[in-house]
Amino acid sequence: MSQDIRVKKGLTIKLKGQAALTTAASSRSAFYAIKPTDFHGITPKLAVKAGEEVLVGDVVFFSKGNDRIKFTSPVSGIVKEVKRGAKRKVLAIIIEAKSEDQFKDFGAANPLNLDKEAVLEKILESGSFAYVKQRPYDVVADPADSPKAIFVSSFDTAPLGPDYAYALKGKEEAFQAGINALSKLTEGAVNLAVDGSEASFFSKIENANILNVYGKHPAGNVGTQIAATNPVNQGDKVWTVSPQGVAVIGELFLTGNYNALKVVALVGSQVNNPQYHVLAAGQNIKEVVTQNAIVEGSRVISGNVLTGTQIELDDFLGFYDNVITIIPEGKEYRFFGWLPFVGSGSIHSNSKTSFAWLNSSKEYELTTSTNGEDRALVVTGEMEKVVPLDIYPMQLLKACIANDIEKMENLGIYEVAPEDFALVDYTNTSKLEAQDIIRKGLDLMIKEVG
Repeated sequence: MSQDIRVKKGLTIKLKGQAALTTAASSRSAFYAIKPTDFHGITPKLAVKAGEEVLVGDVVFFSKGNDRIKFTSPVSGIVKEVKRGAKRKVLAIIIEAKSEDQFKDFGAANPLNLDKEAVLEKILESGSFAYVKQRPYDVVADPADSPKAIFVSSFDTAPLGPDYAYALKGKEEAFQAGINALSKLTEGAVNLAVDGSEASFFSKIENANILNVYGKHPAGNVGTQIAATNPVNQGDKVWTVSPQGVAVIGELFLTGNYNALKVVALVGSQVNNPQYHVLAAGQNIKEVVTQNAIVEGSRVISGNVLTGTQIELDDFLGFYDNVITIIPEGKEYRFFGWLPFVGSGSIHSNSKTSFAWLNSSKEYELTTSTNGEDRALVVTGEMEKVVPLDIYPMQLLKACIANDIEKMENLGIYEVAPEDFALVDYTNTSKLEAQDIIRKGLDLMIKEVG
C-alpha cells in the first residue's frame, strides 16, 4: 500500500559542502561518551562507576522515571569518568575504548515469530529503545504506551542532509528486520516515508505503508508526514524512529548484538572533501574533523545547520545525529547590510530583497551570522510560508511565550516538535529562537498535562 504526499510550503536551502557518495576510512577513537543531555527529559540513574569495564550493550544508565528505558555502551572499554555539571547533574559518561569490541549477546530472533512483549523486551534490554521517540512532546517514548502508528522518514531534506539510501547500503536486510520488529509494537501501520522523486530500496520494504513524499524542506520531517496522514490529537501517541535507528534494531534481531556504528556525513563549506565516515554514536569527533576540515574560524555542529547543536572540537557525536556540519563563523558585518540588494548576489534569502530568487540552483556559503539583532514580533505572514502544518505558527509561539496552556492546546502544540520550526528560525525577521520557545512550551505541557 502506498500514498502520495505533496508539500507545497517550505524552503530548500542549497549550501556548499554536500557529501559525495563515498566513505572514507576512519580510525577508532580513544574515547566515547554517552550524554544524558541527548535524551530530552530523561533523568539518568547510573548503573556504572569510574573504573568499571563494559561491553558493547552493557547498561550505563537508565531513566530514573522508568527503569525499563536503558542506555547502553556503544563500545567495549573502561568507564574513564562520569562528568558532572552544576548540582552534580550528569553531563556525560566517558568510556576509554579498547582496541576491539566485545558484544553482549542478546540472542538473535525473527521478530515476526515473536509476540509484542518479547519484541519490546529485547529492544529495551539492548538500549535500542532510545531510538524510539514519541509525538507529542518529541521525547523518548514510554514503552507502556500503545502507539496508534509508527513513522519512519527515509530521507532528509534539511540543508546538507545525509543520503540514507547510501548510508544504509549493505544493511537492507537489517532495515527490513527493524521494520518487522516495529510492526509488532503498534496496532496501526508502520509508515515509511520515501522521496517520491528518487528510486531507492526503501520503496520495496515490506510490512510498511509507503508514503511517497514530494516537495521542499521540511518534506523530510516526520512531523510534516504525520500531519498529512495521521495528525496527533490530545491523548494520541505516535512513535517515530530514524532510518539508522531502524537498522540498529534490525541488526539486534539478526545478530543478537547492539551495534552503534553508523555512516555519518561530514559536510559544510569548511570541509575539504565532504563525504561519509563510519562512526559510533558518542564518538569523539576531534580526529575526523581536524583531518578533514578547516577548524580555525569555523563552527562545528553535531547535526544539520538548522537543528544541530554547536559542539567543541574535542566533543562527541550526538546520539541521534547522522551528520557533522562545519561552516564559517559569522564574525564580520556586511557593509550596508541593512539595505536591500547590497551584496545580495552572495546572500540567500526567502524574499525578493536578495537576488537569490533569480538563481534557484546556486549553492551558498552561509555563515552563522543572524544579520541583525532581536526585533519586535510582527505579523508578516513569513512564518506561514515555511510551515506546512495546519497550524498558526506565530500565534502558537505567542501562546508558548505566555505559558497559556489552553491556547497552546487549541493551536496545535501536540502536533509539533522544535524541528518543525527550524525554518522559522532561519527566515523570520524578528530573530526569535522559535525552536527554543516550542521546546519550553512542550516541557510545560509535560509538566502540567503529562
